[in-house]
Amino acid sequence: MKRIAVAFTGPSGSGKTTLVEKISKILIKEREVAIIKHDPKDKAVFDKEGKDSHKFSQTGAEVVVASPTRTTYFSKRNKTLDEIIKMFDNFDILLVEGLKTLDLPRIAIFRNSIEESYLTCSEAIAIDETINVSDYNIPNNIDILNLNHPHEIIEWIDKNAKRV
Repeated sequence: MKRIAVAFTGPSGSGKTTLVEKISKILIKEREVAIIKHDPKDKAVFDKEGKDSHKFSQTGAEVVVASPTRTTYFSKRNKTLDEIIKMFDNFDILLVEGLKTLDLPRIAIFRNSIEESYLTCSEAIAIDETINVSDYNIPNNIDILNLNHPHEIIEWIDKNAKRV
């Protein structure tokens, strides 16, 4: 088990979730994949009000809901990357969406335009045909990947992901 990790970042609506989903569907055929999704605005809802899981999670306790087909973990405490990684028992590759401050190799995703502020925290960008790279000052150390070729992005990940 190699246990490598890479992060994806980019503006809202750029296609981060779509790309992580595409890559995961390809990788899952041969590897154990784990995904962390950052919710910076704290707006995701995971259980319904009135259900036992919601009642338990509202207490502030760490809650695990186990069923024959899945295990769901609810926490009201912020976790570090290392703490989250320890929750995943077995994975080959960890895909992180968001969390710009993590010390992980990062691919920034863009459509229509590049927000240059992301270039300072990224090792690569994934873009589509809506972007003309000559319109931007992209540093030479940043790799340019085709957003519509997930296998190319997976090759980059295999070369550049960080062991965790």
